[in-house]
Amino acid sequence: MTPDLQLTNLEMAQQLGLTEEEYQKINDILGRVPNFTELSIYSVMWSEHCSYKNSIKYLKTLPRDGERLLVGAGEENAGLVDIGEGMACAFKIESHNHPSAIEPYQGAATGVGGIHRDIFTMGARPIAALNSLRFGNLKESHTQHLVEGVVRGIGDYGNCLGVPTVGGEVYFEDCYNQNILVNAMSVGVVKVGETVSAIADGPGNPVFIVGSATGKDGIHGATFASADLTEDSADDLPAVQVGDPFQEKLLLEASLEAIKTGAMVGMQDMGAAGICCSSSEMSAKSGTGMRIDLDKVPTRQDNMHAFEILLSESQERMLIVGHKGQEDALYEVFDKWDLECQQIGEITDTGYLEFYRQGEKVAHVPSETLVLGGGAPVYDREFTRPAYMDKIEAFDMNSITEPSDLKSVAQHITALPSIASKRWIYEQYDSMVRTNTFNTNDPADANVIRLKDSEKSLVVTVDCNSSYVFADPYKGAMIAVSEAARNIACTGGKGVAITNCLNFGNPYNPEVYYQFVNAIKGMGEACRKFNTPVTGGNVSFYNQTVDKDGNIPVYPTPTIGMLGILDNPEHFTTLSFTDAGDILIMLGSHVDDINQSQYLRHFHGVEHSPAPEFDLDQEFVLHDVVRDLIQAGICKSVHDVSEGGLFVNLLESGIKNGLGFNISLDNSVRKDAFLFGEAQGRVVISLSASDVSTLTDIVGSRSNFSQLGSVTEGDIIIEDEQWGQIQSWSEEYNNSIHRYFKN
Repeated sequence: MTPDLQLTNLEMAQQLGLTEEEYQKINDILGRVPNFTELSIYSVMWSEHCSYKNSIKYLKTLPRDGERLLVGAGEENAGLVDIGEGMACAFKIESHNHPSAIEPYQGAATGVGGIHRDIFTMGARPIAALNSLRFGNLKESHTQHLVEGVVRGIGDYGNCLGVPTVGGEVYFEDCYNQNILVNAMSVGVVKVGETVSAIADGPGNPVFIVGSATGKDGIHGATFASADLTEDSADDLPAVQVGDPFQEKLLLEASLEAIKTGAMVGMQDMGAAGICCSSSEMSAKSGTGMRIDLDKVPTRQDNMHAFEILLSESQERMLIVGHKGQEDALYEVFDKWDLECQQIGEITDTGYLEFYRQGEKVAHVPSETLVLGGGAPVYDREFTRPAYMDKIEAFDMNSITEPSDLKSVAQHITALPSIASKRWIYEQYDSMVRTNTFNTNDPADANVIRLKDSEKSLVVTVDCNSSYVFADPYKGAMIAVSEAARNIACTGGKGVAITNCLNFGNPYNPEVYYQFVNAIKGMGEACRKFNTPVTGGNVSFYNQTVDKDGNIPVYPTPTIGMLGILDNPEHFTTLSFTDAGDILIMLGSHVDDINQSQYLRHFHGVEHSPAPEFDLDQEFVLHDVVRDLIQAGICKSVHDVSEGGLFVNLLESGIKNGLGFNISLDNSVRKDAFLFGEAQGRVVISLSASDVSTLTDIVGSRSNFSQLGSVTEGDIIIEDEQWGQIQSWSEEYNNSIHRYFKN
């Protein structure tokens, strides 16, 4: 008997990541003991990565309705938002954390390829990519190796595919030393009504596999992503896929052309869990079944077992259902693009997936039982407040001695890897391909992509300060959503929807699950406030390292990818100062707060402190005020205060045009809090002196504001003390990270 048909037992199930309860449920569903192929199918489809079994209860509490939504969360491969003028935007963010930690180049590259396929599978052309990255201590050679590999993987794949990488974020904290986070986001556009669904309608219709041949790379990748990283995880390297961006470019163009033939019923990317995932999800959505002959699947290796073909996560592949009688139209398109298009089966009305290999039926499972809402398990884990929060509550700012040499503090913070310019990273990405990127040479708080033949532009950003979420999951997640919305507002746009990538530790750890539950609650509240419904995304649990000291979870990192719209290109606003003599105004209040600041964490070495000051209602009003000021045409630059505090905000605004700043301190708050605190809800605006009265009229009593000082020719002056020229600060800021990779 081949391994495919071998009858299974509990030990085998547990080796594949299933529990005793789940194995018994599979026996009950089938009415018999599953064979190894069937058990393998359930093990990946019921993994956390595919089933969301430990998260779906709380995900369903997030706001998922909005007037602009054409496709909501979980309905298709990505969310779809009406952006006006007959156009729609498909966008989504997903993780590729464990593969990138084991094999950084291919892990990151295939993460980029997979998220773009989610977009063009719907019929949308990807026009922009973003990423959110977390690494460990940059002084460690292992971290440097991971950074180099991930950045090359993202750059090589995106550059070859011809999709610009327009923005992102990078943080460095020790908790990510081994379990890094690589979150990739894709944004695409399509005409309303020209999308395609991941459905399998019409018994008798043919089923095709198109694109690359199937190999042994990525087998049980979804299971690999649903377990802790250990010292032995390198042994799971076969679970990491290998990508080919040139093949993906052909697949992109061919897929979009094939949709236009009208010969296609449905299409789905073969991502996690490969053929078994795409076939089960498409069938379950339509209430149909499939009969698949695995002998017809083009393979790269001889003598592959059925379970290997079914579970392979080889990249650049699609499952397509066509209209019977119109097969030639599909063959013609894919032949034109020199891509394999092979019919491997047909749709049935049985509701079952039937897989055959060498004339034998190797699996017979009801498709609905493999997916959420069918037979996949749903859990509600216990959770408890983390013990470390006692230390957070005990923090007293008065225990921190205020340094006498604030200039030295500023120099230290400016060079921190999480603060310093990421130029060494983003210069490896092509941000200008397709010539739609608005602000390549004009840095802004968010990233703007032109829509050709339209006055509108898309504004996109990814944001999350995970140390805030660590300190207070509820407030920290609200801040993540709010910062994304604030960044879009500071650029002149308005946020309309989000996608999220929820990176947490092991859900069976009650303290980790507490972080997850409360982060979801905070995210939901902020999304409702800003009217930015959640269109979908990804949950990534098991982000922790198991070593001799036990389980070490990463900081809870609910990354927010937000889509906004800029209706008028004249309202696009950068963060850079433009003219010496301009007045600097800060909207919001100075606060005696150094909580969770880079200053407190990395100058004083204090990890445990509360999340920074934040008020959701005030934040909401602030965004309206910022947009009103921009639309009035008086803002020369707009930049929010975030990591590094006010000093870093001003420094970043001065660097591009070599302009400095002269500011006075507010004696009602500590000097270190004034310069380096990260209290939220603050935005700095530069404007002509003649426009200050207009600003006063527009702001009125809606928001507090104060005059900080003015823009200079290049001097940096703090409270009448000369801190040097912007050029010298710029050199340190721009070159700090590069020095780690100079060899």
